[in-house]
Amino acid sequence: MPLTYKTIKPLLLTGTNAASRWFSYIGLGIGVLLLLSSLQMFFNIQSLLKKTSIRKNGFDYVSVTKLITNDNMGQDNRFSPADIAELKATPFIDDAAPLIPNRFKVVASAGDMIPFASDIFIEALDNSFIDTVPPNFTWSEGQASVPIIFSSDFLEMYNVFAPSYGLPQMSTATASNVSITLRCEGKLGEQVFRANIVAFSDRVNSLLAPKTFVDWANKTLEGAEETKASRVYIKTKDANNNELIEFLENKHYRINKDKTAFGRSKQILQGIITGLGVFGILVIVLALMLFSFYLQLVIARSKDSLQLLLTLGYSPSWLSKNVARQFIPVYILVVLFALLLTQGMQWIFHHFVMYDRPELSSFLHWSIIVIALLLIILSVITNFRMVRKLLFKLY
Repeated sequence: MPLTYKTIKPLLLTGTNAASRWFSYIGLGIGVLLLLSSLQMFFNIQSLLKKTSIRKNGFDYVSVTKLITNDNMGQDNRFSPADIAELKATPFIDDAAPLIPNRFKVVASAGDMIPFASDIFIEALDNSFIDTVPPNFTWSEGQASVPIIFSSDFLEMYNVFAPSYGLPQMSTATASNVSITLRCEGKLGEQVFRANIVAFSDRVNSLLAPKTFVDWANKTLEGAEETKASRVYIKTKDANNNELIEFLENKHYRINKDKTAFGRSKQILQGIITGLGVFGILVIVLALMLFSFYLQLVIARSKDSLQLLLTLGYSPSWLSKNVARQFIPVYILVVLFALLLTQGMQWIFHHFVMYDRPELSSFLHWSIIVIALLLIILSVITNFRMVRKLLFKLY
């Protein structure tokens, strides 16, 4: 009657040096936990970075200005055509567009509804850089009405300070119905236009008018053939790109820090996470090596019994398969336990550290589960090959 592995199991001195075996299990668990948690944190950072600026068609749009210091205060710190061409030619910047300012004086009033007049500024920007562009955001010479895209931040600021000046607070719908009078004055003349707010922008902090109107008014009212811009909007796939931030800083350009809040620490975070991941892999390798030493010791102590079984006709393949099989449940439990711990850490991170930010998930990224399964398969295959190699040496 052929032997079963259950019958021959007592012949193996598997209890020998159990400390090495448990140290290898614990090391494997720690290594897997470090690897999985660092990978999940990498995905968390990527999710957070995607939400740091308003995206359109997969791109980030952020404004850039020249840094003003005590040394350059008296200089022309506007962007020249060469500056804009350089930005466009930079590999990690897909496009750039200047915000063309008014060179003429603009006084806005809103009649009886908002009984005061104020000097304002208006700018023009390429429509492809604006987040909300309605069909009626157009103007041609001779048109008496000028459409305006208003900054959402400006409306919020107005609603904060309006009660202090006895002015009514307004919703976006009410503000869109306000009839505005624009008195435009330049050294070559003066004209009055009606204006109304046709959209609100969450991206551009300005009062935007169609470029055709700003160019026409600058030339007709002020005689300005060419107008340099103090601000330029850049289009990039990743506003948090470390190369982009370094390039802008080297050029002494200032970028909105809120848009790149994560990008400035991205390199440090990714370095820490990469270090943890590499350390986790090293711990896994060391744990598997420690377990290989344990197997060598077990097989060396059980050498006589194993050689007897081989002499009786049991093949090394059969023995190696059955010896390795007893450790498979342990590998599965260790990796699953590390996976559950990683899931618990992600849940705590989402709910108690990031306060349920919508761009993050309480659950692990699907690739983490795939990697855990691959680690189980890798551990089983490595274990089987080590046992097979040792047994064939006895054959």
